[in-house]
Amino acid sequence: MQKSDLFLREHRMNSAEVSIQQIVDLFTSEMLKGLEGKESSLRMIPTYIEADNQFLREVPVVAIDAGGTNFRAAIVKFSMKGKLEITNLVNARMPGTEGEISKGEFFQEIAGYVKALAEETGRIGFCFSYPSEILPDKDGILLQFCKEVQAPGVVGQLIGKNLLEALGMPEKQIVLLNDTVATLLAGKSASPGRNYDSFIGYILGTGTNTCYIESNRNILKNNRLDPVKSQIINIESGNFVKTPRTDIDLLFDNTTSNPGSYTFEKMISGGYFGGLCLASLKEAAKENVFSGETATGIMSLDELSSVDINSYISQSTFDRGPLYPLIKDKIDEENSIAIIDSIIDRAAKLAAANLAAVVLKTNKGKSHHSPILITVEGTIYHKLNNLKSKIDRYLRDYLSDERERFFEFTEVRHSSLVGAALAALIN
Repeated sequence: MQKSDLFLREHRMNSAEVSIQQIVDLFTSEMLKGLEGKESSLRMIPTYIEADNQFLREVPVVAIDAGGTNFRAAIVKFSMKGKLEITNLVNARMPGTEGEISKGEFFQEIAGYVKALAEETGRIGFCFSYPSEILPDKDGILLQFCKEVQAPGVVGQLIGKNLLEALGMPEKQIVLLNDTVATLLAGKSASPGRNYDSFIGYILGTGTNTCYIESNRNILKNNRLDPVKSQIINIESGNFVKTPRTDIDLLFDNTTSNPGSYTFEKMISGGYFGGLCLASLKEAAKENVFSGETATGIMSLDELSSVDINSYISQSTFDRGPLYPLIKDKIDEENSIAIIDSIIDRAAKLAAANLAAVVLKTNKGKSHHSPILITVEGTIYHKLNNLKSKIDRYLRDYLSDERERFFEFTEVRHSSLVGAALAALIN
């Protein structure tokens, strides 16, 4: 047995330690409690966006995508035939990711990015990818930041109202949603004429989240909703806390800016994946999994990004990143790759369990003629070595036989911008 195999077994970092059924049961229980308004790590936030409504055409709108480390904005318009037009694209750094800033600085920085765009139209769709309580007027109150954004004064504030005030344009119409909801809308709009039973939006990038369409009659925490209608529910699945964690997960969590929060996200998403792998490799180095020179090199590393991890493990790029020159022999390389690949495999199984729970909650997709469309956005999902195929395999294996559900995966270019525009254009 390789040293890495023993290490992974002792620390329970193998995917074999993950029971999809156990995670599905726990996830479903948290979903139901969240819908009932009971204490739950899944907030199940109503969005007041009805996915079946028509959207306006030939009307320009400002679409904003704020999430992770990047900020984007553009003017978006759909032709009468539904053709998409994106112009005046702005790319910038997300405020608060390079050090703590005040509430005023946060909104003024965003206003500076979009002021010229906002002068061209009366509607703004704001894809704000942080946990927020959405209000019936479609503004929202920030509940907390994740993804290492440091602007504590923004927590508890109305995002849309504060942005409009910073712009000096209080008369504008603004709709707040997150990237997961935007992704669902983008996927639905990009699939005209196809017969889908329901739609799911899934993010696995810097962070992770899931949304789906729920009947209002099941949203028991709000008895003012029309029970005949339905709406998109933002699950905030990255905050799921019932997944069993290992000692290494706990060790790594304590190095982040928000220990104890978004623990599920820290096990699978790109914003944390490099750090989790580095924490695992350092623990392995301490336990003599590697030769002395390799162990010393690994212990000297201050950080590893998900991109670094992918460059190393894919073994196909010209530059294999900062980890590669520290690995001094073939056995050390085999052990390090085995540890990283196991963490990827575990992440795939956890992500599949998340999606399986949501697919089953919809109670849809029971015929191959009318599957569920899962629209996915996120660099780590699409680019991390073998992750996408592993998620697909685990999900299809679980949703077979007596649990048979039919689904398809798709992606939409600029989905957050497209979905933000659609939310602002829903009539």
